Parts: sequence; C-alpha cells; structure tokens
Amino acid sequence: MWIFDTYYKGCVELWGRERGITKDSVAYPQSFYMHLPDPPAHREMIEALESRFRAEECSFKTIFGTFQGHRIYAGRKVAEKIEIQTRHQVELYNVDVRQDQRYLAEHNLFPCGDGDDSRFSPDFAVPLTSLKLQLCGDPSLPGDISIRRIEIQNGRKRRLEGAERVVLCDLLDLIKSHDPDLIMCPHADTWIPIILRKAKRYSLECTISRSGFFKPMASRSYWSYGKVSHKEGALIPEGRILIDTARSFVYAESGLKGILMASRLSGLSPNLTARFTPGTLICSYEVFEALRRGIAVPFRKRDAEGHRNISELRACDKGGMIFQPEPGVYEAVHQIDFTSLYPSIIVKYNLSPETIQDPEQKGFLSTVLTPLLNLRIETKRRKKINPDYAGIDSILKWMLVTCFGYTGYRNAKFGQIQVYERITGISRELLMQIKELAEGMNFQVLHGIVDCLWVIGEPIAGFKEAVEKETGILTEVDSYDWIVFLPMADGFGAYNRYFGRLSTGKMKIRGVMARKGDTPEYVRKMQQELFEIMAGARSQEEMSRIEPQAREVRRRYVEELAGADVDIREMAIHRRVSRLSYSRRCAEAFAVAAHQKQGISLAPGMEIGYVVKDAKRWEVEPERTASEFDIDYYRKLLEKAWEEVAYVLM
Repeated sequence: MWIFDTYYKGCVELWGRERGITKDSVAYPQSFYMHLPDPPAHREMIEALESRFRAEECSFKTIFGTFQGHRIYAGRKVAEKIEIQTRHQVELYNVDVRQDQRYLAEHNLFPCGDGDDSRFSPDFAVPLTSLKLQLCGDPSLPGDISIRRIEIQNGRKRRLEGAERVVLCDLLDLIKSHDPDLIMCPHADTWIPIILRKAKRYSLECTISRSGFFKPMASRSYWSYGKVSHKEGALIPEGRILIDTARSFVYAESGLKGILMASRLSGLSPNLTARFTPGTLICSYEVFEALRRGIAVPFRKRDAEGHRNISELRACDKGGMIFQPEPGVYEAVHQIDFTSLYPSIIVKYNLSPETIQDPEQKGFLSTVLTPLLNLRIETKRRKKINPDYAGIDSILKWMLVTCFGYTGYRNAKFGQIQVYERITGISRELLMQIKELAEGMNFQVLHGIVDCLWVIGEPIAGFKEAVEKETGILTEVDSYDWIVFLPMADGFGAYNRYFGRLSTGKMKIRGVMARKGDTPEYVRKMQQELFEIMAGARSQEEMSRIEPQAREVRRRYVEELAGADVDIREMAIHRRVSRLSYSRRCAEAFAVAAHQKQGISLAPGMEIGYVVKDAKRWEVEPERTASEFDIDYYRKLLEKAWEEVAYVLM
C-alpha cells in the first residue's frame, strides 16, 4: 500500500492507494520506557503502575547503551505524574513520539512509498489524484468574507461563480465526485475553517475530509535563530493531503516532490511535512531512524551541556571562521565551497553525543546522516542534468543545513553542545587548512566564510582536487569574471555583502537590498534592473561602458517616484513583528497599531506589510489600505540601493 496519510486516534489509521483508496485501522496501545536509578526507593509507585496499567520489566537501548527498566502502557499524562512523583529523578523514553510514526518505524513502513521502495531513492512514483483551488479574496481580512468565485484545475481549468451557497455546494460536490488524494490551495489553512463554517451555515455536507474528521494544529509564535516567527493554525483533513501553497516553506522551496521526500525520510504524513520547518523535519528524521533501529528516544534531555569552567568555554565556543575581505572589485576570481560541510564533518569525524566520551564507537548521528548526505550529493549531481530533481535536492539541503544547529539546541533529542562546538572547531581548522594550501599553491586568498573561500589563481581544478584530497570532503567551484566586496560604514570589508558576474553570465548577489525581505518592491526592481545591465559587462573595462545606461535607470526610477507615478503597493515594506507593544517610536510600532485599528488580529512573528506615509512622524498605513507615501523616504531607499551597485562603477 502506498501510504499518504496517517493518524493516531487510539489506534493507528493508515490511508493509502492499492487498487483504489484503502484505509487500515490497527490496534496499537501507547507505551513508554521508564528507567529509575534506584528502583527499590520507588517500589510503591512501581506496584501502583503494575496494578493500574500494564507494566513490564524490560531492557531497552539508548544511544548511550542498554538500560534496565519498565515498559509502561500509558500516555504522556502518566509519564508527567511519574516525573513529579520521583522529583524528576526518573529517565523516560518514547513518551512524546508520534504513535503513527512509531508504528511505521517498528513495522518497517514509511509514507509515500511501498514495500519495494528504498526511502533514500530520489526516484519514486506519485500515484495521487489531485485538485488545485484558487479562492478569490483575502481570507485574513476582518469580517465575514464572501466566497463567490473559485478557480479550479483538475486536468482542465474551470470556474465556479455565483451566489455563495451555490459556489460552495458546487465545490463540495466536485470534491466528492472527483475524490482527490491531494488538494493544493493558496492560503488553504485560512480558507478551510471559513469553508467549514459556511458549509455548516448552509447545511452542506463537507467533503474536504474523507472521514469528516479534521485534526487541529494550533497557531503559535516561537523564537528561532535569533528572531520571532509565527506558525498559523490549521485544520488538517483525514484521508487527504492539503497543502497551503502560499504559506508552506517546504512547498515554496522544494515543491510537491520535496514534501513527499521529507515524508518518506521522517515517517510523517505529507500534511505535517508541508507545515513543519526544516529543523523539525531533521529532528523527526532522527527520531524515525532511532525508532527503526530500536533505540529509545529521550523525553527530557539531561545531557544538553555539562558543567565547564570559563577557560574551556573560551577554547571551544568560537563559532565559524570568517576572513575579512578588502573592499573592491576583483577579476578572474574562483569561489570554492564545501558540499554540506557541517553534515560532512559529523559523518567524517563520527560526531554524536555518545562519541564525545567514547570516540571509538560508531555514533548515532554520523550513522543516520550518512545516507542523507549521500542522497544530497546524488541529487545535487542529478539536478545539473535534470531540473526535476531540484525540489528533492532543496529539501535535503535545508534539512542538512539545520542538522548542525540542532546539535546545539538544548531540547533536541540527539543534540549536545559539545558536538556543536566540535563541529565548528573542525570547520575552523579546515578553512585555515585550505587557506594555507591555497597560499602554498600561489593562490591569492580574498575572502572566506565558514565553508567557502574566494581565491585568484590557476589552475582552479588542481586546487579543487588538492582540497578534496587533503580534507576528504567534496567541493564545488563557482568562477567569476568579476566580483565586488562591498564596504561597511567604517570602510572595512563587509563579510556577507557582495555581488559578481559568474563565468556563465549570471549574476550572484548576496546581502544587498535586492536580497532583503523588507525592501520595497519598487526599490528591488530598480536594483535588479541594474544587475541585469551589469551582467552584460565581462570586465571592469566593459563596466565603464555600461555606466551611462545604469545611470539612466536610476534617473528614470527617481523621476517616476517624484511624480508619484508608481503603484503604491510597490512601496510596501514587509517585516515580521517581534512583539505587539513597543517602548520606542518606530515604523513597526505604528504599523502594528494601524493593523489593530482596522480589526486585523496579529501575533508575534507574523509578517505585516505597511507603507510609510510620513517618516518624520513615523506615520504608516497597512499595505491593503495605503493611499499615499513619503516620497523623500523612498527616495533615500532608492539612493541606498543605487550606492550599493554604483560602488563597482566608481
């Protein structure tokens, strides 16, 4: 059976395709493992567990070895009461793993594949029927939005229009008759609750879920990588895959194939992999691999970081290595990048929490990341020939990127800060090693950031071969006709702001306004147009010839702005709000107040769009209702974007 949806509702429910739609329900009681350092001290509690629940003495594996304990056939609430009873001296395992994921792991099954598949194959069939929807309107607006037009694509395009009840009735009838396995819709997670509410109002049968059951996912704000993010709530239909194509990061980066590959690897349904972050996906993959190997997953981590003195911290906690560049324009430059450096270090150097003290044993993390890394190397090779593999390669890239960060996350099931520090320590050594190698081969080193180095010299193929032989890690090379490293305000070279023309004729751009998420579209368009012109210059000499053309672009945008002959929506600034109350005057504070005044509900981490009406008084208007903008403010943004690009023309 090709499984595409899984649930746990007292039993494991599997939805799949096998000569049509199949649904299996399997009895699978909840259970967890308990290890007590001093069992006789808790004899009464153990006897109570044995009398009230099914409890068995047993041994179970962890990454640190085999423990003696009990298997308790109960759920999380009982586990939490045991923690309180033992004053948190107990060690509990498999408490918070998903029961459907655990069932699949223990029975050698996985979603989005059948028994003949390899989970780590980039070639797999997708026997799903699908339906694409596009509802007209903005579901985030306050008030009762009316649904009067829906664009539908299921082999052919069609449109449903008319009175709301008729449109909804036709939609639900179409879903019932077509019976798709997969529904794709922009802002689906906002639209579905509205559709359900209106279907109930009109006494219509809601056919979006095959069983009528929806699993709720609560909205939440959370702190990640130094910023507050927000995840919208959702109602997930049972027996179908529902993808919000406007809000799913995984879909935006890797498409449907990426979502399905993440499902195969993590043991989670596509409904979840479409809504989770790459960090959650890599953690789920590690949990799934642990369960498949019979390794118990800790409930509360006790080994996130041990006690160390300040000298140890100073020696270990230094982060990645960066060489500061000299600002300027350089020609005939090569950029050599390690392929998935941090995961490669974990695999090559056998890094895992249990190998920090015992490096001779084979580490859990290095073992489970090896097939993932090999698959990434293979898909990266294939996508150069066939773009169909780009989506799978993208989700693998993101999962492997985040696997490093989660080794230092205190709540990661298989993380430990010493592993994190060891990875960054080795990466610093490797970057210094290839820098010295480059200089020994008479290359000029211009810049270096953690996993890549910019050099001038030839032959680059010989240097690449030498680096791979010396480090044992694969590399890739990008060659530039020219590249510019921009200065910071103090005149020193910026670490991550550069752009240049690759030998393929394409521009590579990092850190400038065209790449920033809060740059107004009007400003972004001007800078992108300038980069397109610069792509025609193969050298600094040719750059001087295109300067008049570049200045003409700047003049045109400034004049259009001065005449207010622009679409005001292109003036919108999009930012995530970190809080809902501010102690200082700023654009974000006024933007939050303006949205709330219009009855728009906000939460920390949400993205808002606003237009600056008066920068001196920080008057702003929400994007959807903006009617005017501060010309001087946006002219300064245009000038800033121009100065970044004009540095190469000076």
